[in-house]
Amino acid sequence: MACAVVPLDQQQVTESGPLGKERILPALHPDRKEERCFVPYKPPPEDGSPVEVEEFLEHARFIAEDLEWLLALPHDKFWCQVVFDESLQRCLDSYLHHAPRGLDVATLPLSPAVADVQRAVHKAVFLTFLRMATHKESKEHFFTPAVFGEIIYDNFLFDIPKILDLCVLFGKGNTQLLHKMIENIFTQQPAYYNDLDETLPTVLQVFHTILDKCGLQCEGATAMEPMKLTAQKQPTAMSMNLEELGDIVLYLCDSTTTIHAFLDIFPAACSSFHSHGFLGRLPSFYEVAVPELEKAIRKRNFDKSLQEDLWKRLSHSCRKMVETTHLLLHHTCLQPILEGRENKQTFAEELLQYFTSFLPEKRFLVDYDEQFPIADDISLLQQALPVIDETRTSYLLQGVESAWDSTGRRRPQGHIQNNGASSFSTNQGAAGGTAASSDSFGPQEVKESRGKVGDKPRGAEATMNDPQRGNNGAVCPVSGPELESLLSCIGDLLPDLGEGFLLACLQEYDYNSELVINNILEDRLAPDLEKLDRAMPRPVKEELPAVLNNRSNVFDDDEFDVFRRERMDMSRIWKGRRKGENTREMLNDKQHIAEQRARYQAYETVVDEVVVEPGDPAGDAYDLDDYDDEYDDTYDMNQVGANDLDGDSLLNRRPFTVPQVLRKGTKVEHEEQEEDEDVSQNHVNRDHFVQDPALLRERAEAKRAAMQQKKGVHPERPSNVVGRPKGQGQTAETFLDRRKKEANKSRVSNHNRRTMADRKRNKGMIPS
Repeated sequence: MACAVVPLDQQQVTESGPLGKERILPALHPDRKEERCFVPYKPPPEDGSPVEVEEFLEHARFIAEDLEWLLALPHDKFWCQVVFDESLQRCLDSYLHHAPRGLDVATLPLSPAVADVQRAVHKAVFLTFLRMATHKESKEHFFTPAVFGEIIYDNFLFDIPKILDLCVLFGKGNTQLLHKMIENIFTQQPAYYNDLDETLPTVLQVFHTILDKCGLQCEGATAMEPMKLTAQKQPTAMSMNLEELGDIVLYLCDSTTTIHAFLDIFPAACSSFHSHGFLGRLPSFYEVAVPELEKAIRKRNFDKSLQEDLWKRLSHSCRKMVETTHLLLHHTCLQPILEGRENKQTFAEELLQYFTSFLPEKRFLVDYDEQFPIADDISLLQQALPVIDETRTSYLLQGVESAWDSTGRRRPQGHIQNNGASSFSTNQGAAGGTAASSDSFGPQEVKESRGKVGDKPRGAEATMNDPQRGNNGAVCPVSGPELESLLSCIGDLLPDLGEGFLLACLQEYDYNSELVINNILEDRLAPDLEKLDRAMPRPVKEELPAVLNNRSNVFDDDEFDVFRRERMDMSRIWKGRRKGENTREMLNDKQHIAEQRARYQAYETVVDEVVVEPGDPAGDAYDLDDYDDEYDDTYDMNQVGANDLDGDSLLNRRPFTVPQVLRKGTKVEHEEQEEDEDVSQNHVNRDHFVQDPALLRERAEAKRAAMQQKKGVHPERPSNVVGRPKGQGQTAETFLDRRKKEANKSRVSNHNRRTMADRKRNKGMIPS
């Protein structure tokens, strides 16, 4: 028997050999292993045929029974089987590889029998790994910590891919147990940290591979390698095969979900991800790849069920990428500040630097801020470190607002953050935690998972249990063409729904088409919408009341009022020039002049004195009986206003003149002759309007000379560069004038070339 106080790695046991002789063996020896064959795991069948279901049930029962037998072994026998039985390791590895993940449950037709046996296998596998990660089961059964680390590392009982799969498979409901398992593994064997550092470049290669498959390239400093000029053009997400597009979305969903589960359960690994530039790589990948994949899923022709599944997985991937970024920022930058570690200013500067690097990635920044408001983190920084630059923080907040405006989305009123997996009490143990985890294969998990996945990575919207309600106001915030575009967009994706039902959904959710599609696909519509007929047609538009009855216009009831007159004189209506008219005849028609001549001739009759007979009725207008002759004589000598210079007085007013058009021919000719005589008399005066320019220049020169003489300025001597004829000699004034001309001729066009050339020559730069 093994000694109770000695570690298992130092214990020895006495057993009978093949010939019946007793022999002493170490407690961990291959001969102590039981001969038992563990069958590999196969996932539940997708089509659900009876033969395949029966085969799966048989295999799953074998695995469950074998693992229950293994867990019932004593401590030394258990470890002998674990270390030396290769079929057991193949069985456990096959389950980690092929077991359905959380989002895969919706695609599996799980019958009650299949769900029960799957739950049993799931629980047994988890308890097996939990016991394998425990180096001390009790005071009597334990390992030396260093030896335990060597055993699990040298025999590959755990490695980084296995740990990642454990987190994504058993993380829901077993967070605390998994955290203790992984922490114990990394504590007892620090070599796993080196393995993690070597694995992270492969994790980063996942994003590069997806971009390469979609024909995209990550720009900037985060690009892993420059694009080759001779590289062949890859098919894009819109042109690749539908099966390949589905594989890319599944690959992205599985990778992002696994990374987030690992970091959420084991936050100590965040420093390794941070050191490999994961925070710089992930946002740029999100900004480049997500819009292209969303566009491909929306626009391409898919089977409806497959399209919904891919859309749900892509939305889930986007939410996990945002949450992974938040985990890295929180554990590497924000948590050290809140814990009061040294160099808090350095961590705060690094956090602000990361937020600043997010500003160009507007799509990612909006989704991140929607789920984890950046203003809250900045507020925590300002409380922990009052010396934070307010100018920089205000710049960041303004950048976030600008990103919301540029994407055309509205910030939600309240931010609801995801609290992660459901919390369980620590005293539930492995069985209770595993039972909770096994429930993830039921329909409730599918419903909750769908409730957390939006039709678009909308952050907080994706974590809400109830659908968001919009402002169902009476005034439509979108125009008519925009409303038709929204209905067409939703109708293309969901053609079986009526326009009336879609219009009611848009009104309910404030004309947010993305939220409408999400709630319809996830069956999370408001109760009022659930009662409506989904094939309801669009209501007929009501005719507006006639505006003509209430119209008030200056053209009402005229001869051309087409709204009130049934018949009009069409002879008075024509387009363009009237037919039958001649321009010359129209201009020569002087009939209107003859009609106006009699009116103007009446003004030519001017009577100085009107004789009014006594008793004439016309005399009543002058009121001769009231005339006072004495009053008139009093003021005869006073010329009131006679000497006033009033241009509008009757004395200075121009006498009435008949228009020239209405005059007789002889009178017109006479006036034309008088005008010709006036022109000939004033001919001389009119010529003085334009004076001789030479005379004007002489006057200006004389005026200038007089002004200079008055100021005492001597006039300049006229320049003479011509001089005398050649051979007769030149005067000193001629030489000075020529030198002055030579020095000053470069001021305009030659740009002082002569002066600069002389300057270089004087300094010895040009050999003379």
